[in-house]
Amino acid sequence: MTSHFMNLHPLMTDLQLIWFRQDLRIHDHSALWHAQQAGPCIAIVILSPAQWQRHDDATIKIDFYLRQLKSLKQQLQTLNIPLIIEQADLWDDIPEKILHWLNTLQIQTVHANIEYELNENQRDRRVIQHLANAQKSLKLYHDRCIFNVGTLLNKNQQPYKVFGAFKKSAYEQLHISLPQCFPPPEVQTPIDLTTQLPTHITSTTELGLVATPREQQELWPVTEAYAWTKLDDFIQNDVQHYDQTRDFPNLQQTSMLSPYLNIGILSIRQCLQALFRPHYGLFEITQRGQQIWLDELLWREFYQHILFHFPHLSKGHSFKTELQHLSWRDAKQDLYAWQHGLTGIPIVDAGMRQLLHTGWMHNRVRMICAMFLSKNLLIDWRLGEQWFMQHLIDGDLAANNGGWQWCASTGVDAVPYFRIFNPVTQSERFDPNGDYIRQWLPELAHLNAKVIHAPYTFQKDIQLDYPKPIVDLKQSRLRAIEHFKQHSS
Repeated sequence: MTSHFMNLHPLMTDLQLIWFRQDLRIHDHSALWHAQQAGPCIAIVILSPAQWQRHDDATIKIDFYLRQLKSLKQQLQTLNIPLIIEQADLWDDIPEKILHWLNTLQIQTVHANIEYELNENQRDRRVIQHLANAQKSLKLYHDRCIFNVGTLLNKNQQPYKVFGAFKKSAYEQLHISLPQCFPPPEVQTPIDLTTQLPTHITSTTELGLVATPREQQELWPVTEAYAWTKLDDFIQNDVQHYDQTRDFPNLQQTSMLSPYLNIGILSIRQCLQALFRPHYGLFEITQRGQQIWLDELLWREFYQHILFHFPHLSKGHSFKTELQHLSWRDAKQDLYAWQHGLTGIPIVDAGMRQLLHTGWMHNRVRMICAMFLSKNLLIDWRLGEQWFMQHLIDGDLAANNGGWQWCASTGVDAVPYFRIFNPVTQSERFDPNGDYIRQWLPELAHLNAKVIHAPYTFQKDIQLDYPKPIVDLKQSRLRAIEHFKQHSS
């Protein structure tokens, strides 16, 4: 039920509205800090379930968002910042929702952090225009990236299209200065409002979605405090070995911080500050693992910048325009087998089942699964990109699109089309004992470390409750190379 505000305290005429989106935290939050400099704040979050579904957001990701929203609400209460929970099924309805609250609360300005995707950018433009017609304004702040998009350009003032050059420029800028976190938010004087705000945080079932099982929720605790602990633990115990362990899915030695960065429980600046804290905040690389994790953060950065500079990527287009109309196999049974971990290729099936059971997949295995679909099965990478988004708790358009197009050889700085991972070789190299496969494919748990990677190859007459490979790896590799060669000449 929408409440109306009357008789605002006479000293509250400089009220500010802070609009939280994919940035559900109170610490090191650009828009919140700037809003507090201008006056006391009221916060708003607008839930858009229909829009989320249009964007293929995973139910586990939405559940994660709503659970963190409860934590954010509690944190804002400690700052005496009231929180409005609104719902606008589609973003087309947001401009009027925002204006309603600005008028009701007698506020002139709303503050928010920039989001770089095309639909998000169009939404904000509509809000800006709608508010301008009412002599009100939306102020936007850079927050999601290390470097403001549009500031890291080559000598011709064009965006970088090769990661190596982007990374070199980023290193040069970081040597000059590391981005600093904003000061902690201030506790403000309580705002005297005469009626209750709409503050109900809906559940996924109330949104018409399937409830996320408790065992999945327990894999991904929320709160800023938990994310800080997880970050500090990784920096203290794992980052020094990261270069040696990150590619081995059974070791669980990656940071697992991507969900927390994605919905803004952590900021990218907090990650950098933690990484260089042992060096008193100076950009000093003393360990190979430290550098490799920084490079992973910069890959995330690179894809964010690419998505901003080339908005057609938000429309499902190939970065390489000559491959936009590359033909793909219409193989629904093969696609289903890939989606549900039934391809007969153990490392691929293990990864796909990990995704279904946890909402996450190890990065090396993501690449193996993506290349298998787009190259060995020659199925449109967009179908794989969509499936990942529909199931990943850390589903991010820029990173997911960038990774899929890299594997499919259609994207910026992509792997050459003739370099195709052999999933069995990858499995033998990065899961040598088969422990990762055993965890997710219990029907193969009894096999030894040699046989488990390709059981039907090593024992032709073996009897298993497990499908035989749906494709011949050698023949499908040659087919993919020839197919891409015809379209790349």
